[in-house]
Amino acid sequence: MVTGPIQQPPTPPGGLRPPAARRLSGAPPGDLHPLARALAVAPAGPRWRERFLVGLGPVRRGFTEHVRVTEGPAGLYAEVLGHSPRLERGVRLLAREHVAITAALSALQQAAELPDASLDDLLDRAAHLLRALARHRQRGADLLWEAYETDLGGET
Repeated sequence: MVTGPIQQPPTPPGGLRPPAARRLSGAPPGDLHPLARALAVAPAGPRWRERFLVGLGPVRRGFTEHVRVTEGPAGLYAEVLGHSPRLERGVRLLAREHVAITAALSALQQAAELPDASLDDLLDRAAHLLRALARHRQRGADLLWEAYETDLGGET
């Protein structure tokens, strides 16, 4: 019979997440703010396209780094699968998204570099890309939550 309040066991410093998960926690795949700011400004004048391309650069570099850190034998996804093999489908989905988002980033850059590219097309592509990145970020966070905060028992 319990006579006092139920207490949770102490959480180890840094939580239960692996080092790679702590390193990525809350970090977006690239700085989206310059691109979002370029989209928020009315696409008028010759400098808009230049600002747009400048804003796209950090997103591409950041996403490339995100893919490098998450994939591969020593990446975050390998750590997740080592801890929670049941999440293999989610890891495969995220890896497929990496391919699609990388292709969308390249296509957007190529389109933006064309002087006669339709501004409406660029805006549509960029908005689609930002939505895809937001969904990917959320799915990645959900995967980490499932891997390290959900206790099903029986997994080591």
